[in-house]
Amino acid sequence: MALRSSLLLVSAGALALPACSDNSSYETAEAVTTVDVAEEPMADAAPPPPPAIASAEAGSDGNETSSLPAIPAAAPKIAYVYSYGFRVARDEIAPLQERHADMCIKLGPLTCQVRSLQQNGAENDYGYGELQLSVAADKAREFGRELVAATEKAGGDQVSSSIEGEDLSKQIVDTEARLRSREVLRDRLMEVLRTRKGSVQELVEAERGVAQVNEEIDQARSWLQEMRGRVAYSRITVNYQSEGAGPGGFFEPIRKSIGSIGPVAGTVIGALIVLLTIFLPIGLVGFGIWAVVKRLRRRAPDDTSAE
Repeated sequence: MALRSSLLLVSAGALALPACSDNSSYETAEAVTTVDVAEEPMADAAPPPPPAIASAEAGSDGNETSSLPAIPAAAPKIAYVYSYGFRVARDEIAPLQERHADMCIKLGPLTCQVRSLQQNGAENDYGYGELQLSVAADKAREFGRELVAATEKAGGDQVSSSIEGEDLSKQIVDTEARLRSREVLRDRLMEVLRTRKGSVQELVEAERGVAQVNEEIDQARSWLQEMRGRVAYSRITVNYQSEGAGPGGFFEPIRKSIGSIGPVAGTVIGALIVLLTIFLPIGLVGFGIWAVVKRLRRRAPDDTSAE
């Protein structure tokens, strides 16, 4: 009876946490929890400790913590983001971007991946470009120095650089602990369903708990994979800008102004057409009303004189 109550407590606890808005589930969980507290301590529903702590507690009293071995501090898990800014001749932006992308591709997909590459800048205008890479964390600094060397070789200069790091150690540890506890809870709920001990309502509640716990497990695994990927691969953002505008001389602004006359004139004519479309019918209607009123006023004196 104690084992059955403990298992029912696990299923009810899993349903009470993710579905607090469900009144029926909450009442069922509260009733089962009350019975279980009277029969067995709540400690049975808690997830088991890590293997290192469990083995240490096996040979000592549960109330004594001084005999536990010291847990070594794990290395911090930091996700780094590198940023480099280069100034080169306008015509050298595209070739330099391609050269940097080729350097990344030569390292292989397990070491470096090109995330995005873009360029902009019209003729005789300032040029700008951006390249985003993902590089293995242990190769990121070295690859950054290679980018700088390739830029200087192409006649460019490094104008900015920055390194930002985000410590994800606590988030990863918390997510791993949550994942372990959810997996233990899922196994206990599956045991309830496997043995088929309990009423129909209790088995239905256990099935719902398994579905909810599996959803939480998938979400935790996704978060954990994303954070580990950020730690394993550093993001490098490379910005390119030209040294100045293209050639044009004294007459270049005049040429641009003359070239813009056509679009401006077209815009003005288009606006006039819109205004005529709106106000011409209104003007015609107003003119008709005015003509009718004027004719009526002329007839009014004639009628008075005739009388």
